[in-house]
Amino acid sequence: MNESPADSSEERAQRHWCFRLSSVVSPAAAGEASDAIGAVEFDPTDRLLATAGIARKIRLYSLATLLSSESETRVYNGQPTACRLCICAPAKLSSLRWRPGSDGRIIGSGDYDGVVTEYDVERSAVVLERDEHGGRRVWSVDYSARGDLGASGSDDGTVQLWDPRCGGGGCAAGVMRVDGPVCCVEFDPEGGPWVAAGSADRRAYVFDARATAAGPVAALGGHERAVTYARFAQGGRRLVTSGTDGTHRLWEWEQGRQVREYRGHANARSFVGMSVWRGAGLIGCGSESDEVFVYDLRWGDPIWVQGFTRRTEARSDQNGFVGAVSWRQLAADGDSGALAAGGTDGTLQVFVTRKMTQILTD
Repeated sequence: MNESPADSSEERAQRHWCFRLSSVVSPAAAGEASDAIGAVEFDPTDRLLATAGIARKIRLYSLATLLSSESETRVYNGQPTACRLCICAPAKLSSLRWRPGSDGRIIGSGDYDGVVTEYDVERSAVVLERDEHGGRRVWSVDYSARGDLGASGSDDGTVQLWDPRCGGGGCAAGVMRVDGPVCCVEFDPEGGPWVAAGSADRRAYVFDARATAAGPVAALGGHERAVTYARFAQGGRRLVTSGTDGTHRLWEWEQGRQVREYRGHANARSFVGMSVWRGAGLIGCGSESDEVFVYDLRWGDPIWVQGFTRRTEARSDQNGFVGAVSWRQLAADGDSGALAAGGTDGTLQVFVTRKMTQILTD
C-alpha cells in the first residue's frame, strides 16, 4: 500500500491501527493532588502493571483485569477496586522499572530524595537501596537487557551504574557525567553495551557501559530545551528523544544525524511521558493539553490523539496533563499491543490497539 503525502494523520490511523479504551481507574479521593502519576510500567512477564508518583505509593494492577476483551470500557471509580497491591515508599517517586530476569518480582524506583530502591513485590519488602546521588532527585532508573546492570540518572549530573546482584546495596560499576541534570536513562534493550541519557543541557548522550570514564560516544544537540526522555528504537542504532521544546526527534546516533522531527503534542515545562513500541515503530506520549498522542516513526505528525476524559464529575481539574505513558512490549511481530497512560489527577487509562492492514515499508 503506497502512502500519499496528502494523507492526514486521521486517515493513516484509520487505515492502519484501531485504538480502543479498555480500562479507566479513577482515584479514590477526588481532587487529591498527591494522586499524580509520574511513572507507568508493564511487567515483562505480562502479569502486572505498576504505577507510581508523588503519593509515595507503588500500585500494582492485574494486567488481565485491565486488558478487557470486551468492547465496553471497564471503569473503576476508586483505586482499591482494581488495585492488587500497594507498596508504600518513604519519598515521592519519579520513576519505575522492572528488573529483567526477576520473573516480574523485582521493581526498581527512583525518588525525590535521591535514593534508588528495589522492592520484592511478592513480599512488599526492600531488597536494595542506593544513595550515591547526594540527596539530589533521581529522575530515571533502568536495567540492562539481562538485568545484570542497573542505572540511575539524577539532578547531580551523573548516571550511576551498579550490579544489583551484589548484596543488598549492589556493587558500583561506573559513573557517567554530563553537563546538566540527567532527566532520563535507558540501556539498549537489544542487549548492546549502549546507555542513553537525556539532559537539561538540551542534549542527549550515548555512552558505552564498558568504558564509562571515556565519556559519551555520541552527543546529540538539536532540542531547544531540556531533553526529558531518550528511548532506543528498533535495532538499537536509532534513538528517539523528547524535549520540553514540544518535539520528539529520531536520530541515527552513531552518525549524529537527526532523521525526523515530530510535533503536535504540547510540552513546554513538564515531564509528559514518552515510550517507544519498538516492535511496531510507534511513539506514545502524553501532553500538557491533557491528551495522549501516538506517532508513527515514519511520519512527523501524530496518527492518533485521544483526550484524557475524566470518568467522574468530581475530577474536573482543567490544569491536569498526561504525565506518564508506557507501551506493552510484546515479543510478537507488533500487530497488537497496549498503551497505559497516567494523569496528574491520578487517573490511569489503558488502551488496546491492533493493526488493521499490512503496512509496506517505505
